[in-house]
This record gives sequence, C-alpha cells and structure tokens, in this order.
Amino acid sequence: MALSLTVNGQHYSLDVELDTPLLWVLRDELNLKGTKFGCGAGLCGACTVHVNGQPTRSCSTPVEYLDGAEITTIEGLSENGELHPLQKAWVAEGVPQCGYCQSGQIMTAAHFLANTSSPSREDIVTAMSGNLCRCGTYSRIVAAVESVVDGVGHFEPEQEEV
Repeated sequence: MALSLTVNGQHYSLDVELDTPLLWVLRDELNLKGTKFGCGAGLCGACTVHVNGQPTRSCSTPVEYLDGAEITTIEGLSENGELHPLQKAWVAEGVPQCGYCQSGQIMTAAHFLANTSSPSREDIVTAMSGNLCRCGTYSRIVAAVESVVDGVGHFEPEQEEV
C-alpha cells in the first residue's frame, strides 16, 4: 500500500508493507542511517525520532499509523548544514563513546529542550532516563544538555586569528 511521509522536510510516497517498522523504512527505503536499531522493542531509545513533533521509538512503530506524518530524524535536526547546538555540545563534552545510542539520545534531548525552558539537573536526568547508553556516558550527556540550557560558549564559532 502506498504511504505518504514527510521526512526531514522532504515528501515521500512509499510502497511498503504496513507492518514495517518506521526504523526500517528510514534506513532501508530512505537510506537515512543515523537512526539506530537497539533493542527492537522500543525500550532502549536508540531508534528515537520525532513523529509530528513527539519523540517516538521507530523500531516498534509500524508505518501503518504514520500516513501523512511529519518525521524528523537526526539527519534533519540541524538546518543549513550546521550542527544543532546539542550536537555541538555532544562533541564539546566528549559524550560519544561507541556512539550507537547517540542519535536517539540527542533526539530525546532536543524534544525535551524544545518544551522545557529552564530545566534543573534532575529534570534533565528524568527526561533522559528512557534512553540507555551501554558506555555509561550519562554524566556527559547531562553536562551537554546543561551546557545548551546555560548557553555556555560551546556554540560560538571559533574566531579566526588575525
């Protein structure tokens, strides 16, 4: 059956089995490899994307429920080829270890920050608690999110020396 999706601002008409998880449509049909397969049961958060602005586990979401949906993946989080402030913070704080869970972590954090203006550390920990990291970089993840909240100078473009 034909399915209509808007992914990262681009419209797609796809002919896929309706019980196909969104993750496989993104990865196999649209060649968007940033979203990862983790547990396959929607428990670890590695596959998190935004569907109509809400964080969604793409590994356990059949596309039959998504006709006409707007989806944002890690590839679509930033604009104009610039890294999103969270992506810059992730680099500045040295968050990625194996990197496998990072796209889901960033997508969860992006939704959280878009809906929470002045979160406490506890708020951040709670918001991120549904995403698992096998490398245990939780303290760095919290530091990265806090640096975006605080506007710490991780995001200023480097000045060229004259």
